[in-house]
Amino acid sequence: MSEHPVPSARARALVAGAYDTHVHVAPDVMARRIDDLDLARRFADVGLAGFVLKSHYVATAERAMVVRKVVPQVDVLGAVTLNGSMGGMNPAAVEIAGRLGARIVWMPTVDSGNQRRSSASDLPGAKPAMWGALQADLHAQGIVPDVVEVVDGDGRVLDRVRQVLRVIARHDLVLATGHLDGAEILAVVRAARSEGVRRIVVTHPEFTSQRLPVARQRELAEAGALLERCFTTPYTGKVSWPDLFDNIRAVGVEHSVLSSDLGQPFNPPVEDGLALFADRLLDAGFSESDVRTMAVTNSRYLAASNVAVTA
Repeated sequence: MSEHPVPSARARALVAGAYDTHVHVAPDVMARRIDDLDLARRFADVGLAGFVLKSHYVATAERAMVVRKVVPQVDVLGAVTLNGSMGGMNPAAVEIAGRLGARIVWMPTVDSGNQRRSSASDLPGAKPAMWGALQADLHAQGIVPDVVEVVDGDGRVLDRVRQVLRVIARHDLVLATGHLDGAEILAVVRAARSEGVRRIVVTHPEFTSQRLPVARQRELAEAGALLERCFTTPYTGKVSWPDLFDNIRAVGVEHSVLSSDLGQPFNPPVEDGLALFADRLLDAGFSESDVRTMAVTNSRYLAASNVAVTA
């Protein structure tokens, strides 16, 4: 593995007690840098509270239960992503995930209509997402799940989506918006609020297939959503660091939450992600309080089973 920057002691201390709410680790259907058990041990070593296991293809709540038993000092949480392998917009999958203690439900990512239709390209020199090769291989074999849509031709949220949102609300899960486009995200966020969903995070708004302008990000913040700032998005060249920082300032630190989106073999160690992000933010002029709000306070709000929990 290539050399990567090492977080400062100051940054480590600032993010202590945080959750990383978006990691991609083994076991998975593609190569990963580390498995969930070893990552839990490393989180304990560096003082991080926990992480959410993200997969585009499988549910992870059962894995998380096992890891918590082996490494009880780290709060490892499960999730489900509503792609084709999970039956698409499948309320049964969400209900089972909720009963198993999952914490986050992602709207479709690789099988979303927006991702399938997107013609947006990465910035020059950016590292491509690993799931792109897997999707291409599946499609070459004729394994092409139906596109998972969330709105009708008039932009109205589909009844099936509302059914899923009601399940999310009943289990007090976190809704994450996946790889939807800007208009879809706003429609789903507003529908989620009307159906009683309390915690919503807009998945990496700077990612290639999202690229939400500041005005749309502000709308979403006003609608009650947190904007997820993923370390990998600028680190792998999909957005510039200055543009990301400008977006955070324009929308407001209180409306942003940091995550790593790490786990790829060519990227830094997962347990370093939040601290490396903190170093970048500090260098860009953000205060220690700003960093603590985004890394710790807001991640713990999303991860907590009781939304009254504070950092």
